[in-house]
Amino acid sequence: MTTQRTSSQPVPGTGRRRILIVDDDPGLRALLRATLGVDEYVVEEASSAEEAAQIVRFWLPAIVILDVALPGMDGFRFCRELKLSGRYEAPFVLLLTGQEATREEIEQARPDAVLRKPFSPIELVGLLDRLGEPGTVLASEPATDDAEQLLVYARDLSALLAIERRQRRLLQQSYRQTVIALAGALEAKDPVTGLHAIRVQRYATELVRGVDPRLLDDPSMEYGFLLHDFGKLAIPDAVLKKEAPLSEPERQIMQQHTLLGEAMLANVTLLEGAGLGVVRSHHERWDGSGYPDALAGEEIPIAARIFALVDAMDAMTTDRPYRRARPWEEATAEILAQAGKQFDPHIVATFAQREARMRRIAEELPETG
Repeated sequence: MTTQRTSSQPVPGTGRRRILIVDDDPGLRALLRATLGVDEYVVEEASSAEEAAQIVRFWLPAIVILDVALPGMDGFRFCRELKLSGRYEAPFVLLLTGQEATREEIEQARPDAVLRKPFSPIELVGLLDRLGEPGTVLASEPATDDAEQLLVYARDLSALLAIERRQRRLLQQSYRQTVIALAGALEAKDPVTGLHAIRVQRYATELVRGVDPRLLDDPSMEYGFLLHDFGKLAIPDAVLKKEAPLSEPERQIMQQHTLLGEAMLANVTLLEGAGLGVVRSHHERWDGSGYPDALAGEEIPIAARIFALVDAMDAMTTDRPYRRARPWEEATAEILAQAGKQFDPHIVATFAQREARMRRIAEELPETG
């Protein structure tokens, strides 16, 4: 059963469709409102056909979800009025009926779709998504499950949550692959660092587990580890690839990469949280002599403090155009010597406890990787 939609435009400025729920059961109205996403619909409620008639005339909903058993005018009669009366602009009507409704009653009411109670939220959303499609027959079969409506919702909610968890994992995997691809673009511009971004991300994650595993609840932090040097994409090659120590003006240009990276990634949702702080502050020093803000001590975001240590460790243990890599033992001694100077002493202590694990990561990801 379908009709031609003549009105019911989205709410101006929002793109969301208006839905009116007409049911004298406040509990069912609450379930229906919870089912309809606030990002897609604007929802109003009425407990009777008489109350709904006033709302429909002036609010012009796109869809009316209408129960049959109402006080006063029943849903069959009101549905017919909505579809045929010139006072209304023929919204789509989704009729909710019990098992007792006959086919003749439904056909005379002329709804666009029918759901027999108890119905599932998945079925409801599916019908709303298909409303108005040409050639679509919108009528549900009588429900075979005699469970109460709330139990049907609970069952489908469990299924929806399982689907959502799977989709979230897939989305997170896609995000991570995108970030790794961006890090790879930076590696292509500055190939002498080898697998630097991947190594320091692994180092930093290992160190975070020792400092405070709860920090890993923020996924943006890992993305910040991978994209910490993203601003180097805006640094001239003459500076970035210079095969000699930088002059003071060149060093000042290079130091801009933290601010450039933050500016380039500021509107990237993946970096909202600790991630953007890593990009900006990973060259700050515990004693306040770092850049770009000369932060000191706990003024420096903890993720940036953790990352500063592993970034320095990787820099010392990999070749650069102007010097050879230092042995792992020598670099470790330098990290320990900088506790309370360049690095947070608590993070240095944690590094000392987990240094062997981090060395294994270095062996797994050699700089020529």
